[in-house]
This record gives sequence, structure tokens and C-alpha cells, in this order.
Amino acid sequence: MEYLDVVDEAGEPVGAVVERAEAHARGVLHRTSHVWVLRRRGGAVEVLLQLRAAAKESYPERYDVSSAGHIPAGAGYVDSALRELREELGLEAAPAEIVPCGVRRIRRRERFGGREFVDNQVSRIFLLWRDVAETEVRFQQSEIDGVRWMPLDECIESVRIGGIPSCIDLEELAMVKAAVETIA
Repeated sequence: MEYLDVVDEAGEPVGAVVERAEAHARGVLHRTSHVWVLRRRGGAVEVLLQLRAAAKESYPERYDVSSAGHIPAGAGYVDSALRELREELGLEAAPAEIVPCGVRRIRRRERFGGREFVDNQVSRIFLLWRDVAETEVRFQQSEIDGVRWMPLDECIESVRIGGIPSCIDLEELAMVKAAVETIA
């Protein structure tokens, strides 16, 4: 079982824990971290997208953030972001390498596998500059069927018009683009 800290609206633990399945069944507020892996190619910024595994219960065969995950009880945003990068993509990074992009509040209610799924989370968004070939990414095959690089602006437009199957949120992509523009 995976236990998560129950958090307040600012994403700070309140001293209680909940099992992950229960958090999603009841809509208990919890934390996640998302890391967008970026590189510069030919004057453009590209983003590494993961293709969620066909066997995933939620959003199978859809493109998603480079790396994301729930934050286990007692862990922090940055440590969890780095762990997910290692586990999902085989990428190592130091805490100083991930750039904060902001905080996103996620609330949605859906059905997966015949059960109601209530997503109620505070997510910290980060970016990591890493120029790695798709063939060098060692992705977690139980979670991911593949990865692909896409120009950031093209990704934003594709998500906006539904040009690629994805579960990517435009608000989050806008946060990443704003952070990139601040750095450039």
C-alpha cells in the first residue's frame, strides 16, 4: 500500500495520512510533483513526452508530462520529483538542476475501471534541462510505452486542438513556457 500525506490548500501536510486508493475514492487532498524534461534544438525548446502504457487504468496510450508521481507520506516535493525521474525515465538529477515553475491545484472527477476517481491534489511543477536521445531514456515499461521529443510550441498547440491523444493540461504547459521565457 502507498500512503500519502493529507495536505491543506497550500500543499502542506496536516498530520494525517491516507492510502492512495482511498485518497482517490474520497477526494482527499494530497500532493504530486511533475517534471517536464526540456532541451534546445535548432533554436527551439523541445519537451519530452511520455506515452502512458496501454495497460494503465487511467489515460492509457495518451501522452503525458515527462515524469510525475504522488508524494509518499513523509517525503518532499523535490525528493519525489527526483525519484520519479529515476524510476520512470532512468534520469539522474541533482536538486539544484530542477527549476520550479509553480504550483497547480488539480480537481477533477472521472471514472476508470468502472470506479469513480476523484483527483484532488496540489502539484508542484518543475522543469529539467536534459538533452538525451529517446533511445537513451530507460523508461519504466509497466508505466510507459515510449517517449518522444516535441517542440514546446507545437505541443501546446497540439494539446489545445486535440491533435495528439493526451492527458496534458494547457495550464501546466503555460507555466512551463513562462518559466522557459524567464530563463531565456
